[in-house]
Amino acid sequence: MNPHEIKRLRTESVLKELIPEALATLEDGLLKGLCVTDVECKKGRYDAFVYLDKMAFDEHEQNYILSHLRRVSKHLQNHCMAAEGWYKAPNFHFKFDDRLEYQNHMDKLFDKISKDLKKDE
Repeated sequence: MNPHEIKRLRTESVLKELIPEALATLEDGLLKGLCVTDVECKKGRYDAFVYLDKMAFDEHEQNYILSHLRRVSKHLQNHCMAAEGWYKAPNFHFKFDDRLEYQNHMDKLFDKISKDLKKDE
């Protein structure tokens, strides 16, 4: 692992802690309770993709949350810069995390395949 990768991983780790803290300072109740599941920084650490837990939000609520997060992203960046002493924070791109649903779907498929194989034996 080279030093650039280590810095990127460290930045991701710090952002996983700082973004929920910054969200807790907001006035909006929906945004306060959001759970950050993962943060992925791109190679130059100029962009960070922030993955959020869906927590049974419907499509309308998800669109509302994403639009409001785009509006307050500068506030979140300022919070991260002040907390860590950075002179620049990555641009945040928010997405809802579908990986858990995908993993559950894959687990169900593997269970079905194993049951079918046991039936054939």
